[in-house]
This record gives sequence, C-alpha cells and structure tokens, in this order.
Amino acid sequence: MEIGGPTNVRHLVHVTFDRFHGFLGLPVELEPEVPGGRPVPGNSSPLLSSLSLSLSLSLLASVFGVSTESMQCSYDPRGNSVPTILLLMQRRLYEHGGLQAEGIFRINAENSQEEHVRGQLNSGIVPDDIDVHCLAGLIKGAAIGVLDPLTPEQVMASQTEDDCAALAKLLPPPQAALLDWAVNLMADVAQHELHNKMNARNVAMVFAPNMTQMADPLTALMYAVQVMNLLKTLILRTLRERQEAVPAAAAAALPSGPSDEDDQNGAHLPIEGASAHEEDRPSRPAARMKQS
Repeated sequence: MEIGGPTNVRHLVHVTFDRFHGFLGLPVELEPEVPGGRPVPGNSSPLLSSLSLSLSLSLLASVFGVSTESMQCSYDPRGNSVPTILLLMQRRLYEHGGLQAEGIFRINAENSQEEHVRGQLNSGIVPDDIDVHCLAGLIKGAAIGVLDPLTPEQVMASQTEDDCAALAKLLPPPQAALLDWAVNLMADVAQHELHNKMNARNVAMVFAPNMTQMADPLTALMYAVQVMNLLKTLILRTLRERQEAVPAAAAAALPSGPSDEDDQNGAHLPIEGASAHEEDRPSRPAARMKQS
C-alpha cells in the first residue's frame, strides 16, 4: 500500500523558544505544563522548589550536552546571562551549606552517584538529597571549555592583574558572562576558606582543567597551570574589590555635612585644649579670601 502525502494541513500555532523568556506562543492549555516565562531564582522560596528546577531542566535535552547559547538563561546579581539551571544549582549548593563544606569542588563524588544524579536531572527528576560534593562536581563540569575561544599564547602572556582582566573581556559574551559568574562563585568559596580549606589558589586549581579542552594530556596539564594562575588572579582581584566596596558603601551612607540639629545641640564644640584666641582666629584659607 502506498502512503500519500499529508492533505488539508492547517498551521494552528507557531511556538518559538527564547533563551531569556522560555517558550513563546504556546497554546493556553499547554502553559501549565511548560514554563513560558523567564525563571528568576532570586525570587524563589528559601529552599528551591523541586518544581522550578524540574521545569528548567525539562527545557534541556541534556544538562551538559548542549551549548550555553542554546540554554534558557537568567541574570545573576551582576547582570551576567547564565543558564538558569546553573543559577538554581548554585543556590541549592549555598542553601545546603556547600560553601562551608571542607574540600568543596575538590572532593569528587563517586562516579556512579554523579551519573545517577545527572540522569535524574536530565529526566526532569530532582533528587531531594543531593550531596553537596556531587552538586559541586556537576556545577564545575559546566565550566568545560569556557576559555577555549582564547589561544594558549594569549593566556600565557597575561602576567599582571590588568592583563588578566583585559583578557577576560576578549571572550565572546556567553563565555565572558559564564567566566565572570564562575570567578565570583570561586571567590565565594575562597571567602569561606576558614571552613572549607579552599583558598583562591586551591579553588582555581580544581577549576582550571575544566576551563579548556586539549587533546594532548601533557599539553593540557602544562596549560592548566597557566589557566590556574589566570583564575587565581581574577579571584584575588574580585576579593579585593569586594573588600574595597565595603568602606565605600559605608562612607556613602554617612551624612555629607552637619545638620541644623547638630548645630543647635552644640555638636561643633571647641577642640579640647585650644585657647580662646585660637578658637576665634580665622583659618588661613579664610584670611586669604578676605585679602583678595
């Protein structure tokens, strides 16, 4: 029996996928089954709901089997466009005390456990008891190839902090955003060094092999050392910027000048030990203004 072509075909709906807003043009009856809007992890409950994570995962054919450009993305607090699944996993890691866990990102979960969790995630099933080391391993795996757009010569030539910061800006936008997110994640880990024993060098060391892919193992090992130095420099720069931002924020919160109420309450009293003559004497700048 010969089967003919389709007849009387009607184009009823046109559904497209937007990496920032999810599926667009879905029929109303399908909206409850598929997320139509961009998830915002920061607005979720204290513990991530399994439903939100399941819906985000269902958008991916495989958690790490597709490029970051094709994943549904959300914005992190710094404005980086990052795959939503990574932000959700990061939040889960923080909420489960992962930053305080000794050897976080260094201690690997058993391969069988990680593969089991990966399979559940790819199936849209979220385990309720994900081990933080297993979760950290999956997050670390998402950084594979982030620095591939750069040449080894560019990385090796970046010796100073300014060189490393400028090099990061040469990455294409998706990789640049993912690198900035990862560096801030690593800085979060380093800030809890007292508990997790992971300083900037240690966390850079465990992330470096994942940041690039090379066929030759020996070359990859040598290059990983250069990548480690790059990451360590960026982490230390981020930590320093955070420390500098604290006094700046505190200074901005201070009043810019004395208030009328302070004047009425005698806030500007003479300096203890100063004579009456010194108190009445105008300052030198004022005297110069008078002469002019």
